[in-house]
Amino acid sequence: MTVRDDMLNGRAICHGGLIFSLADTAFAHACNSYNIVTAAAGSTIEYLLPGHSGDTLTATAEPRSQNGRRGVLDISVRNQNGAPLRCFASSRAVWTDPSWRRRFERLRSSQ
Repeated sequence: MTVRDDMLNGRAICHGGLIFSLADTAFAHACNSYNIVTAAAGSTIEYLLPGHSGDTLTATAEPRSQNGRRGVLDISVRNQNGAPLRCFASSRAVWTDPSWRRRFERLRSSQ
């Protein structure tokens, strides 16, 4: 994600919510890459450095553990120089109940 001027907050740094969205998107792609419907159970974030206009931010996801229906992935966001802007650890829930999946698919197809 390239940080544009309209993504800056009043302190002229990238709004944390946008960095969170980038990390959350990487999290969603990583969780759902196993072809199992998943949903986030929670997340924690640590902002280490600010993002500035013109920075190119990249989010990467690394699975840390999985136990039954829960797992933990670490998401890091780095700028074009490789400096970490944010660490994002998020847990995921793996939903295998077929009725939940059918409800989810109906909801998605109605949009």
